[in-house]
Amino acid sequence: MDARRTVLANLHIRREHSLGLEAARAVAFAWAEKAEVEYGMECSYEEGEDEDRVIFTRSGVNGVLHVTPKHFELDARLGILLGAFKGRIESEIVQNLDDLLAKKPKAKAKPKAKPASKPEKPEKPEKPESKPAAKKTRAKKQQ
Repeated sequence: MDARRTVLANLHIRREHSLGLEAARAVAFAWAEKAEVEYGMECSYEEGEDEDRVIFTRSGVNGVLHVTPKHFELDARLGILLGAFKGRIESEIVQNLDDLLAKKPKAKAKPKAKPASKPEKPEKPEKPESKPAAKKTRAKKQQ
């Protein structure tokens, strides 16, 4: 056997769903965030008209998660060291996807950014009632 040839373990996982593309995107974003935090993956998200792709990589693994309105399909290649843990890795990916699908996410996939024009008001120290507050009270009673 040639020592330069390394046998890689391949993973193929497919999960059907009925979420539609927007809600499936929310699941895919959550999956990518979890993969980055828990497994040190670098994930990039590519939105398409009919299908999105989450491309993930780290030392010893690379792959893509296809996101469609009706299914998720993950294809990954594990390096020689991680290939020894293929069964465990596959079961964790399946469990993570199943958990995220069970949550039935809302269709909104991207958080809304706060407008930059409205600065937050600093907290005012508590003070006893002052005259301006009393004036407001009197103005309300007169109306």
